[in-house]
Amino acid sequence: MESQQEWSEHATFMNRLAADGFVVLGGPIGDQGDVLLIVNAADESKIHSTLACDPWNKLDLLPVRTIQRWTIRLQSGQGPQRVSI
Repeated sequence: MESQQEWSEHATFMNRLAADGFVVLGGPIGDQGDVLLIVNAADESKIHSTLACDPWNKLDLLPVRTIQRWTIRLQSGQGPQRVSI
């Protein structure tokens, strides 16, 4: 990934999104060049509009393929958690 065009600008952009709390987790998955981003956003339009500002967007290096809502049921290190099964 670091060899991609505009890596430095992309990394700075993503680091800022993480510092702002928009990106909660992110990184490459598998060996096919896919990336998983867990974001904190009100809706899909906010995700698209925020990621449209990524320098990699104009190079089509990180297209948004799917957006799915995720409900966290377990979380380590945050005190006692209960799960109903």
